[in-house]
Amino acid sequence: MKIVLLERLSAGKDTDVSCFAELGEFVSYDNTVTVEETAERIKDADAVIANKAPMNALSLKDAAGVKFIGELATGYDNCDIDYCRSRGIRVANVKDYSTAMVAQHTFTLALALSQKLMHYDNYVKSGEYASQPRFSNFDIPFNELDKKTWGIAGYGNIGSRVAKIAEAFGCRVIIHSLMGRKHNCGYEEVDKETLLMESDFISLHCPLSDLSRGFIDREALSKMKESAYLINVARGPVVDTGALYEALSRGMIAGAGLDVLEKEPMAKDDPLGRIKDSSRLIVTPHLAWASVEARRRCVDEVYLNLKAFMEGKERNAVC
Repeated sequence: MKIVLLERLSAGKDTDVSCFAELGEFVSYDNTVTVEETAERIKDADAVIANKAPMNALSLKDAAGVKFIGELATGYDNCDIDYCRSRGIRVANVKDYSTAMVAQHTFTLALALSQKLMHYDNYVKSGEYASQPRFSNFDIPFNELDKKTWGIAGYGNIGSRVAKIAEAFGCRVIIHSLMGRKHNCGYEEVDKETLLMESDFISLHCPLSDLSRGFIDREALSKMKESAYLINVARGPVVDTGALYEALSRGMIAGAGLDVLEKEPMAKDDPLGRIKDSSRLIVTPHLAWASVEARRRCVDEVYLNLKAFMEGKERNAVC
């Protein structure tokens, strides 16, 4: 079996991927972006390991031997599932490998924004603190999480972990299912309008789909509290970039913490790049999933998915 890893850098250079060589001839590339590049690299492969590289009719049409695609991620929107199903190609993803880190990053963003940590860190390091006569400084007000309402859109593994952490901080937790599911989880389940109007913090944990694309648009932002914070650790297109820029510029909401963007890497002309005030906007480069531990788990899980396929077993199959 020939195994081709298209995006070695997605696992990180500090994460060992030599386990795949135990299963067959193994070739890896640091990064693969275009359809043409993908097609050339997988044309004689039996198994492909990918993250964002396009897996569709155009990239796979000359790769007659491909029978397995291992997603180096939970999401598989890079993969045309209907086409793979028609070809009999097994697609398997990785579940729950980054839940702890994404939940942790959710609160890292929320706390950094709401407590104005960047401002106060800069205040001390600039020398201003050493020059003032008082022992303390709190020139920009900040608030507690205790007794605030934390709204969650998307109540899967990550959403449920975030709910527990928010509850531990003393928050009232409300959840919204984009698909209208009832979770009977002990938290108040609300419609979208209630989520928007009552939440002091809204964190997004939903997969990208027709239902979630543009979920936070101009209308949604207009219904949020001026004191509210938006945290997106889901997928970039869940939030309308132009609408968010307008909302932040006009003070319609207090701030936003983003780990994902509509275009990644960030486009040079992305309007959010104009906002330099980290008390209103913090953007991290799609790293919430990428702790050392999570990346190791991800590689191990892809290895086990492929090994199971080779043994005729079904494991984490998408199709």
